[in-house]
Amino acid sequence: MSDKPESVGQEVLYEVADHIAVVTLNRPDKRNAVNGAVASAMDWIVKEVERDEDVRVAILTSSLESTFCAGADLSEISKGNARALSTKDGGFAGFVKSSRSKPWIAAVRGNALAGGCELPLTCDMIVAADNSRFGLPEVKRGIFAGAGGVFRLPRALPRNIALEIVATGDPLPAERMYQLGLVNRMVPSEDVLAEAKGLAAQIGANAPLAVRKSLEVARQAYDGTEEELWKASNEASAVVFSSEDAKEGPRAFLEKRVPVWKGR
Repeated sequence: MSDKPESVGQEVLYEVADHIAVVTLNRPDKRNAVNGAVASAMDWIVKEVERDEDVRVAILTSSLESTFCAGADLSEISKGNARALSTKDGGFAGFVKSSRSKPWIAAVRGNALAGGCELPLTCDMIVAADNSRFGLPEVKRGIFAGAGGVFRLPRALPRNIALEIVATGDPLPAERMYQLGLVNRMVPSEDVLAEAKGLAAQIGANAPLAVRKSLEVARQAYDGTEEELWKASNEASAVVFSSEDAKEGPRAFLEKRVPVWKGR
């Protein structure tokens, strides 16, 4: 594990409680735009979430109510620091290409535009404020949404709607995204983090290994052939059914008690 960057606890806050990691983008003066400090912090945090057996779910949120994340810090790019906004393992923001087995929930308040939309699209689930907006306005500026948005959005939305968002650059409100299925839960802004923690607690109550292996296969649903998916499913199933938790779950059910998961 690499040394913890100084930006962890400053540009990005990191807290763990009750098996839930809360990761908070914290550059309010820059609308939480991604710079090198954010990218290095996120890269370290993702790896720490994977390493820490006590963490079962992670929540990505922000310190601002009006803006989730403004995307790339253009002032850093203008200084010639564009490469610092990505990491070798994580890509943009140290996150969009990262290897993650545990579930991540985006807790979005305010605008999630450009790179700030691509971060929630990287997560597995989204809880959004009823006044938030999602969009990829890059085409309005003559640039390209290169952090996964142009292909992750069509995977998450009906094709024609996604193509409209990509081609026009116009955002859609959270209510519409909720109707279309991009947003899992929509609540008032002041309730977003609590709602995300509630969803995380529901997930965290389940057997950690079973959750990770189930997500591993589910995330491949749009990528693999039927044959490839059966192979992945059978391999994951074999791992889960040979685990200690696979014995503990039925035993706890029969004994009418809460299971004590070991994650293996």
